[in-house]
Amino acid sequence: MKVRVYYEDTDCGGIVYHTNYIKFCERARSEVFFSKNKMPSDHRFGFVVKSLKADFIKSAKLGDILEIKTKVVELKKISIVLCQEIYRNDEKIFTLEVKLAFIDFINNKTHLITPEFLEVLECKQ
Repeated sequence: MKVRVYYEDTDCGGIVYHTNYIKFCERARSEVFFSKNKMPSDHRFGFVVKSLKADFIKSAKLGDILEIKTKVVELKKISIVLCQEIYRNDEKIFTLEVKLAFIDFINNKTHLITPEFLEVLECKQ
């Protein structure tokens, strides 16, 4: 997914505010579902962030066009670990490793990842 850096994404010096890298990655995770005409959660199930590790390599600036790449690193029965990288002109500037737990929202408990969600993520079990 590609995004342009707007003024609202930056501090007064035109540098992307650190939390916005995480927002860009969140949008890219949602876009995986939207691109397949699906929603990232439904009335009962969805993913929540359990943990994340961020590595800020270089700064993005106002007007930059960034590309966010997402890949599955680890798949378990109730969780998934993704690596998301942000590039500017083919140069990696940010890396996020995020662990997502699959939740049953009605019972407020973890749940086995359903086949529908695995299909969207292209993780056949």
